[in-house]
Amino acid sequence: MRRNIGSQLLASVLVNAVYAMKNYPIMLSYTFLSPLSMLLVIFFVSHGSLLGIGIEGGFIMAMVLSGVSMQGDLSHLKNDLKIQDMVVSSPTTAFVYILGMAISELVYSLPSLVTLIVLAALFIHTSLMGAIEIFLAMSLMFAFSIALGFMLSTFSSDVIQSWAFSGIVSTFLATIPPVYYPITYIPLPYRYIAYLSPTTYAAQIAQNAAGYVAVPGAILAIDWIVLIAVSIAIFIIAAKKTRWREK
Repeated sequence: MRRNIGSQLLASVLVNAVYAMKNYPIMLSYTFLSPLSMLLVIFFVSHGSLLGIGIEGGFIMAMVLSGVSMQGDLSHLKNDLKIQDMVVSSPTTAFVYILGMAISELVYSLPSLVTLIVLAALFIHTSLMGAIEIFLAMSLMFAFSIALGFMLSTFSSDVIQSWAFSGIVSTFLATIPPVYYPITYIPLPYRYIAYLSPTTYAAQIAQNAAGYVAVPGAILAIDWIVLIAVSIAIFIIAAKKTRWREK
């Protein structure tokens, strides 16, 4: 059983990541350049003072893009190649299928993630506990994005529609919210709007863990509660509303 699951996960990685990376390397450009281009802008605008926070923002954007971009891949496999129909009729469960696709998205994002990890090692100096907190926040952000991407893909009838969803979702989750800079840079009357995005809470946790922004303990606890609650909620919604098998 474990061997079968391992083979199914490997198949997802080979089909959705390795094949595209090998045959269409130009497709990596958006995944690689989006987090780093925003980081470059923040670096020049802040004269380097927000480099560390920008690197953390790059991680958040990479996690979001990896998750929501999966909807385009799933839509392509479902609507164009009809692979999901074969998966549904096989012993493979929806969980194993999505887990394999999620792993493939991480593999596909390796160039940008490795670059960000190297930059983080050079410019972000935090404790072991701080690094664990950042890792957990990024993992929750990835899980949230994967669940959201999977749910949206099941309602998408065309890969072009999925691209539109991806662009809109990534903009509202990783570009507009204060992930590349502290939330205190936003004027107070508009600051509360930023809290509508879960990435804001992940950013505050990461910025506090790295020592860039001092977040009070009560606020930090709320950040964790909201981030965990939102991640669980989107998983529940995805499980209940997702159309795995056509009726």
